[in-house]
Amino acid sequence: MSPLRRLARLPLWAMLWKELVQLRRDRMTLGLMLGIPAIQLALFGYAIQTEVRHLPTVVLDESRTSESRRLVEVFANSGNFDIIERVPDRAALARRIETGAASAALVIPPSYMRDLKRGRGAEAQVIVDAADPLASSAALSGATQAGTARAAAVARADGGRAAAVSVRVRPWYNPGLRSAVYIVPGIVGVLLSLTLVLITSMAVVRERERGTLEQLIVTPIDKTSLMLGKILPFLLIGYIQITVILVLGRLLFRVPILGSLPLLYLLSFAFIVASLALGLLLSTLVRSQVQAMQLSFLFLLPNILLSGFMFPRQAMPALAQWIGAALPLTYFLTILRGVLLKGTGMAELWPEALALVGFATVLVILSVTRFQKTIE
Repeated sequence: MSPLRRLARLPLWAMLWKELVQLRRDRMTLGLMLGIPAIQLALFGYAIQTEVRHLPTVVLDESRTSESRRLVEVFANSGNFDIIERVPDRAALARRIETGAASAALVIPPSYMRDLKRGRGAEAQVIVDAADPLASSAALSGATQAGTARAAAVARADGGRAAAVSVRVRPWYNPGLRSAVYIVPGIVGVLLSLTLVLITSMAVVRERERGTLEQLIVTPIDKTSLMLGKILPFLLIGYIQITVILVLGRLLFRVPILGSLPLLYLLSFAFIVASLALGLLLSTLVRSQVQAMQLSFLFLLPNILLSGFMFPRQAMPALAQWIGAALPLTYFLTILRGVLLKGTGMAELWPEALALVGFATVLVILSVTRFQKTIE
């Protein structure tokens, strides 16, 4: 007998062939195994950028002179700042940064032109939302370059005489530029997504694999009550996770809590429900717990990378920003960092709260509609 025939008769070869055939028949598992690496490569190679440019910036020009307008043009042409609005006063400036509409603000004082002409040196100020250390570092570098470029241009126009144009950066919300202040609030949303979606994604398939789904089907419980009954017990787990992370973040990393905790817990309700409902929706699309776990991780990867948890969304391509806008975690991170680090209230956070309520409502409806009280 030839060596190949002997190899073919080995029990190991038979078992290997059986597993390959079973894997070929399980097309969803095979597709996820091949698709997840491709998605990871695309996310890390295309969407994730650590170099932050084009920060949305507002301008408060109290000088309103030709020199102040030239300074604004230098900032706009630097590529680090995108001028989105000219605000009338400091109160409007503060509101734009608190709500997240702007990441930086250029303030030019009334004495800017007068100080420049007298040769005493002119100063401008850049206020930056330092809750994101990467964005604040980019603003610091861009402001220094813009000030140096404008000073050189003024000196050339003045016959080579040195003219001091300095731009000072003032960080808000995180003056020490500590990364823990930025990361720890985001961990609340990431852990909620990771645990709640993963746990509930296995809910229906676990009942099916254990054979208890048939018992639930023959009961008089309607499918809406059945699905909501699987969601509600995990609400308490979600709130316990939030509390534990906030307490440890305060004790270990000195993360500030400037806003209202009752407001944070109230707005967290919609995100927790949305995460649980998403997990249930995923559980209705698969037939095994392995598939449920793979599909959950397929969702969680872009959820973490494109939501702004680790990498600034301003640095991402437009397509990645659109995908991030379709993720509940993106809006919840804005709420977390707004309440904890900026002390913002419902008046500034209602768009994000409304978006989370919409996500929760749609996902609950889809999960209830998708689930059928029948045995396939």
